[in-house]
Amino acid sequence: MRVIALVAAAGRGTRLGASVPKAFVRLRGRSLLERSVAAMINSSVVDEIIVLVSPDMEAYAEEMLGQTGLLDAAVTGVPVQLTLGGGERADSVWAGLRTITDEDAVVLIHDAARALTPPGMIARVARRVLEGAPGVVPVVPVPDTVKQVDGDVVAGTPDRSSLRAVQTPQGFRLRELRAANEAYFAAADPGFTATDDASLLEWQGVPVVTVQGDPMAFKVTTPIDMTLARTITDEAEPTIFEVPGD
Repeated sequence: MRVIALVAAAGRGTRLGASVPKAFVRLRGRSLLERSVAAMINSSVVDEIIVLVSPDMEAYAEEMLGQTGLLDAAVTGVPVQLTLGGGERADSVWAGLRTITDEDAVVLIHDAARALTPPGMIARVARRVLEGAPGVVPVVPVPDTVKQVDGDVVAGTPDRSSLRAVQTPQGFRLRELRAANEAYFAAADPGFTATDDASLLEWQGVPVVTVQGDPMAFKVTTPIDMTLARTITDEAEPTIFEVPGD
């Protein structure tokens, strides 16, 4: 059974405050996208990678990944292709899913902004789907007390012992994920907004199981996140190319 990774890199990432889309911001000489693609390759479980990019960054993404060797399957052993994403993350993932012809494939959906995700965690998610789970999400405990609010008034305090923060990649059997996406995009009013891919399976009543996540799989969203990523990353590589406008 083939494992195909979709790496979402079409978002703008405005909260990071960079002059380029978040996936193309450099972290010690390598963009977040490069690091995410490399992690998929290094997991040794991924057979193909589809990078979802915006139309205005397609040419640059191809040049960047090509110059660093990540598009050379003869070198990496894993073919990488680019596919145009949509306006929202869910649109991008749906566009990527429609390019996959292997109906029996396992699909990993990953955010390029989680650039320091360990390859071992990626493999852990994929293996659980290969063992038969229709949907798998990596999770970590929620360290803070969480409040439910109504406006600016506290409405309740959920028991955090049953709460988990969800990371990516999330893994799925393609058939279940494709069917859930078809139903979601066909519905005039699905009754909710899909904030992650697993929520679509939950909506369809398909079980989603958890595996252990990793603190390194945090999402680079704000300048503080980037500062943290720079602090804990000691891999400094020469910059081969210049980021437009950077």
